[in-house]
Amino acid sequence: MKLRNALVLLSILPLLVSGTLVPVSADGDNWRDLHQEVKEGHLVGIDEVMDWLEARYDGQILEVELEQDDGLIEYEVEMIGPQGQVVEFEFDATSGELLSVEGVNIEAMKKSP
Repeated sequence: MKLRNALVLLSILPLLVSGTLVPVSADGDNWRDLHQEVKEGHLVGIDEVMDWLEARYDGQILEVELEQDDGLIEYEVEMIGPQGQVVEFEFDATSGELLSVEGVNIEAMKKSP
């Protein structure tokens, strides 16, 4: 488990450095508010979302975004599947509920129960 967390951190580190993890318009401090919400436990942590995805889908995470859109705070996670397909998952960041899945050949990425 520690190795997995280290690998996840290494895979997300470029996103943190590039600013992709929390993209917000440069004219506001919205990203600070979202970061604080996660730190205070008002939002589901990305580790819970990633655990959920790993349990149900085969693939590697390409990109993670935490966005606020029309009052709803969402995680958008892009994964690449074993056949090279890219799939985007959207989660409600307050509940962790899966809101939508978009992409090609999604069924091929699903793990057997």
